[in-house]
Amino acid sequence: METILIDGKKLAAEIQADIKKQVQKCKRAPALAVVLVGDNPASLIYVRNKKKQAEAVGIHTPVFHLSPVMTTDALIAFIKELNENKQIDAVLVQMPLPAHIDADAVLEAVSPLKDADGLTTANLGRLFIGKPALNPCTPMACMALIKSVQKDIGGLNAVVVGRSRLVGKPVAQLLLDNDCTVTQAHSRTKNLADICKTADILIVAVGKAGLIKKSFVKEGAIVIDVGINRKEDGKIVGDVDFNQMQGIAKAITPVPGGVGPMTITMLLKNTLQIYLNTHRTE
Repeated sequence: METILIDGKKLAAEIQADIKKQVQKCKRAPALAVVLVGDNPASLIYVRNKKKQAEAVGIHTPVFHLSPVMTTDALIAFIKELNENKQIDAVLVQMPLPAHIDADAVLEAVSPLKDADGLTTANLGRLFIGKPALNPCTPMACMALIKSVQKDIGGLNAVVVGRSRLVGKPVAQLLLDNDCTVTQAHSRTKNLADICKTADILIVAVGKAGLIKKSFVKEGAIVIDVGINRKEDGKIVGDVDFNQMQGIAKAITPVPGGVGPMTITMLLKNTLQIYLNTHRTE
């Protein structure tokens, strides 16, 4: 069996082309405010990449680069100003924040109506009770990548390795909403390999390089690798041993070039959706 490489860059380009067409029909450019606190090197790169891709599809992306010594209260006050600004449609707070800032309080300060990352309690709560919501970007990316290989996933067994607010918990809910039977595993799970081997769809998001070996994967499974790990030689690898999946998995995402490009694309999709929610008469 030849394993399909799920090309996140290619799929992202196709979806972004559609977003660009929709943006061109808007009366004004949708605006995504990015809040960056401090000078974390990785965050600077991520924000630059997000801004570049957003503006390529016509989304205005002002970046507010704030002092690393800013207090939690001051940052919350700034976000509330963005919430009230009618020229700003969506708000994204780049993580991680400096250690002295209460990240949970800052996330909750973002208006659920402008929550581009879909991580406020309000939006996560709506997701979990089956109401329309702005969903988290990485879980949305995972679902789009899966459906690029198999559109109808109803009745399939899905295993999610990871239970974070950012990926594990919401992606498990999205799989349930698509009629999968879902098992949620994590770092304390016993017999992890046996559980993973039941999966028709395996999503791994734990941040441990090469955790998932050939013995963990059922033949014909779709494998989505969310992990991003930097090895000592500087190479970026996922949580799945990619080479061992060849000829076993039906399809797999590479790292890099899989989930990452699609996550930014879902951020753009959420931003456009927020704009359309506010301007339904256009």
